[in-house]
Amino acid sequence: MRLFAFGLILIANTLCTAQVLTPAKWNYSTSAQTVKVGDEIDLIFNATIDNNWYLYSSEFNCEDGPIKTTFSFTPDASYQLIGSLRAINPIDKHDKIFECDVKIFKKTAEFRQRVKVLSKNLKIVGEFEYQVCTELTGQCVPGNGEFTFDKIEISGSQKIEQRPTDSQATVVSRQDTLPLSSVQQSQTTNQQPTAFNGPILDPTLVKDQTQSQSLWGFMFVAFLAGLAALITPCVFPMIPMTVSFFTNRGNKFQALMYGTSIILIYSLIGALLAPLMGPETANHLSTEWIPNLIFFVVFIVFGLSFLGLFEITLPGSVINKVDQQAEKGGLGGVFFMAFTLVLVSFSCTGPLVGSILVSSAGGEFLKPIAGMFAFSAAFAIPFTLFAFFPGWLKSLPKSGGWLNTVKVVLGFLEIALAFKFISIADQAFHWGILDREVNIAIWIVIALLIGVYLMKGFRMPGDTGKDAEDKTVSVLRVSLAIVVFTFVVYLVPGMWGAPLKSLAGYLPPLSTHDFNVLAAQDKQNPNAICDTPKYADFLHFPHGINGYFDYKQAMDCARKQNKPLFIDFTGHGCTNCREMEARVWSDPQVLQRLKNDYVVVALYVDDKTELPESEWYTSSYDKKVKKTIGKQNADLQISKLNNNAQPFYVLVGKDERVLVSPKPYDLKVENFVKFLAEGKKKYKELYQ
Repeated sequence: MRLFAFGLILIANTLCTAQVLTPAKWNYSTSAQTVKVGDEIDLIFNATIDNNWYLYSSEFNCEDGPIKTTFSFTPDASYQLIGSLRAINPIDKHDKIFECDVKIFKKTAEFRQRVKVLSKNLKIVGEFEYQVCTELTGQCVPGNGEFTFDKIEISGSQKIEQRPTDSQATVVSRQDTLPLSSVQQSQTTNQQPTAFNGPILDPTLVKDQTQSQSLWGFMFVAFLAGLAALITPCVFPMIPMTVSFFTNRGNKFQALMYGTSIILIYSLIGALLAPLMGPETANHLSTEWIPNLIFFVVFIVFGLSFLGLFEITLPGSVINKVDQQAEKGGLGGVFFMAFTLVLVSFSCTGPLVGSILVSSAGGEFLKPIAGMFAFSAAFAIPFTLFAFFPGWLKSLPKSGGWLNTVKVVLGFLEIALAFKFISIADQAFHWGILDREVNIAIWIVIALLIGVYLMKGFRMPGDTGKDAEDKTVSVLRVSLAIVVFTFVVYLVPGMWGAPLKSLAGYLPPLSTHDFNVLAAQDKQNPNAICDTPKYADFLHFPHGINGYFDYKQAMDCARKQNKPLFIDFTGHGCTNCREMEARVWSDPQVLQRLKNDYVVVALYVDDKTELPESEWYTSSYDKKVKKTIGKQNADLQISKLNNNAQPFYVLVGKDERVLVSPKPYDLKVENFVKFLAEGKKKYKELYQ
């Protein structure tokens, strides 16, 4: 066995050391299928280049630089060269090692040489050399090969396609930064313009940038919603009833299965809806006016239901059929008992569950499942724990009017949150119907109503019994009222432009504020830009930052000012984007760097503004025509950077290479300052 293992190691080592890299594969053909003496045809040389490698073109002003692609033709009386070799659409790149500007190809390359046929015995032979490099490992591979066109029949022959023979030279070690030059996208058959260029993120710069924090935060909110559901009039009285049933039977395993069944039922609901909540659908649902209007109405209806205007219930026949299954006993009966609880409590849990599912429409595929799991876990845990420890039931408060108070407060909160959906659609379509101060005013009124209600200033339809008649206010209600009135005081300065950082993700941006005292101060020290930004009549930066909303325009200005480009992939419906702007960008250390060290561009991925037809293009990523500002920006982020989450911050050099690892949502100011400082330092190393 040892000898066998040694043999395997020896073979593996031999294979590794003998490996010959062939990152470029060549073939060639002619431009015409039928050729006769006197015709002029193109000899076409094509190369297919491996991912993360690039091939140097044939013409650029860098004499002492890398090996250019060259084709040498052996003179022959059967043909004549017409003009010089042509490289078809190479890409500009700055080569740090050779300190000069070069031209390269990525993925595919094409060269053409025009010749005139002088004889029926056409024979064209020659050789070529080239160099391909990768900045993943810093390697460069010079190569050469031979080509022969000697089988072309002059009369009625078909186009000949052959493969040249490559001869690879020694691999040369090369240390360099990661490639960022852009890849041109092919034109469509209807001659639509190609997509604009943009940065390409090398895999070695990619870090684990999952939105785990956002997902965990969403699950925490869903968990709190599950706890809130427990203290609603539909659910709370059922806790002692259900627990007593399992305690009397003495079967704790069934009690455990009961709680597990509740979690399973709610999680299944999330799993069934998860396919509808994927990334593309999420973006559509979170920004289109029709779904947002529907969500707004749903929240208002749920809110009014909690306030007591009407009650949302399922048909009694459905509940009765499920209850009959529960009476059969066994594990199946336990499952249907849990199902009965879900159905009976629907009038109180429905609005909360609906709110969680609606909120998950703006997130990832996992959000509906994770949200429903967290909600049901909070909902099921008390039933299970009280079944295991029945003595705890004595410590539960008795049902009473306080349950309706909880329900009313939740109703007011539902109505307040409903306006976020109108706000998102309003920003995406630039309607201007719900500016920031209007939204704040609505919240102030709702918060005041909650505070006065907690102090028993008025009664709602569900407030009955002795508790409603008694004007005595408990210490708990006073404490909650203090919290609510404090929140009102916090909101009031927002009417005059205070940033309200803790609520930044839930309010319209400061740019929609009609009377912003702080904005005038921000504009006293604006940063310089090159020309008037496109779309600046309806898109704006916070904190007095001057910047762009079009990638190409911003890249041109960054080159002129010899500054790195700060790309902000953002969205009107992006809660975390507004929070980053309010809590991180506003910090003096960050703001000073954004204004002085960078040219800034904000690329909204959900803006619905349709561009002129001349600017439409078909994406190479999903083969769909991109007609709006948002769809083109989203396509840039996905196709060039393999990322579709916002916010997403990218620092780019003058040749469009990403300088440091892009940064996602992160509320730690010191981390963002470090990110900007590292980008500036890298830019100086490369270009100055």
